[in-house]
Amino acid sequence: MGKDINKSVFDDATKLKLDIFGECFEEWFPVFLHSPWYKKLYVFDFFAGSGKDLENNSGSPLVLLDKAKGTDRKYCINAKKEIKFLFNEGEKDKSEELKQNVAQYIEECKQENNCTDCIYQYRVENYNFQEIFSNISITNIFNNKEFGKFILLDQYGFSQIDEQIFKQLISYPKTDFIFFISSSFISRFREHPNTTKYIDTSKINFEQIRPNEIHRAIANYFRDLIPKGKEYYLHHFSIRKEEKKGNYYGLIFGSGHTLGMEKFLKVCWKHDAFSGEANYNIDNNFEKGTLFFHSENNVKKDTVSKEIKRLILSGEISDNISGLKFAMYNGCEPKLFTEVVQKLEKEKLIERYGDVNNQSSNIHRAKTYHIKRLNDGT
Repeated sequence: MGKDINKSVFDDATKLKLDIFGECFEEWFPVFLHSPWYKKLYVFDFFAGSGKDLENNSGSPLVLLDKAKGTDRKYCINAKKEIKFLFNEGEKDKSEELKQNVAQYIEECKQENNCTDCIYQYRVENYNFQEIFSNISITNIFNNKEFGKFILLDQYGFSQIDEQIFKQLISYPKTDFIFFISSSFISRFREHPNTTKYIDTSKINFEQIRPNEIHRAIANYFRDLIPKGKEYYLHHFSIRKEEKKGNYYGLIFGSGHTLGMEKFLKVCWKHDAFSGEANYNIDNNFEKGTLFFHSENNVKKDTVSKEIKRLILSGEISDNISGLKFAMYNGCEPKLFTEVVQKLEKEKLIERYGDVNNQSSNIHRAKTYHIKRLNDGT
C-alpha cells in the first residue's frame, strides 16, 4: 500500500494534481449541467481518500463539491436536473472519516447560504475498486447514453487502471475520465511480475526514453490501446516532485468528444505554456530570462505546426475540422491549426473555400470549409 497522503500535509505536486482535477471538472460541469441532452449527471470519485489533509486542505471529494457549487452558488442555485456524487474509499477508517468530512462540508455550506437542503445527492461507500466498478447498477449508469458521467480515478500507484479497465472507460458513452498513475514506478520495476501483470511493459522502449518523458511514454501506451478508427481523445500531464526529481507521476484524461478535449487542453496549457503537458520544462525550451529565449519559439508548437503545414500542402489535411482535430490529437489547442492555415493563406500557398471561418473553439459547432493548394504548395 502506498503512502497515505491524507495523513500528512499535501505537498506541492499533490496540490497541483488537485488543482488540475478541480479545474478540469470546473470546465466539464457547466457544459453537462446546461446541456439538454443529459437527464442526469453522475460524478464518481473511486479513490476518494478521507477528504482532507492534516491542515484541512480539501481532497478531491470536497474539491468536486466546491466546484459544483460554483462562485456565489451559480451552478447549484439553478440546477434543474438530478446530480449525484459517489465517493468511494476502500479503507474503512478513511471512508468513515470521509463521511464526516463530506457531511460537515454540506452542513457548513447550507448554513453559509441559508439553505435547508443541498440539491446534490451524494453517497460515501467503502468498497474494493474492482468490486464497485463492476457493480451492475454502476455499469448500467456508465452505459446509459442519457446520463453525463465524470469519473475521477486517483489510484495509488498503477495497478488499478489496467488494459481491461481502460478499454471499458473509453467504451462508455457521454463519459469523461481522468486518472492518476505513478509512471516512474512502472519504469523502475518494469520487469517485476507485479508490474507486467497490469502493464505490458514489453510494448514500451524504456531504454530510449529520457526519465522526464516517462509519463508521455505511458500515455502513449494507453493511446495505442484505443481501437483503430475510433475517434477518441487522450491527453496527459506530467508531474515531477521537486524534492524527488527522479520521480515522475502524471494524469491521463480521456474523452470521446472534441469539447471535452478542448477543455482539458485549456487547463494544461494554462499550467504549462511551453508544452501543455508538464510542471517542468519537458522539451527543454529556452526559458524566460535566458540568452536565447524568444516568446514565439516553442518546441512543441513548432513541431506540430510544421507537421500541420506538411499535411496541408501534401493534401492529407484538406478541411478545417480534420486540421483542428489533428492539433488536439497532438496535444495542442485547436487554434494552432488556424494560425498555420492563416499564415499559409497569407503566403498564397493555399486557398480556403466553402464556409470559411476562423473558429478554433467549440469546434463541434464549426462550419466545415475546404483547403486548396496553390502553386503546387511549394
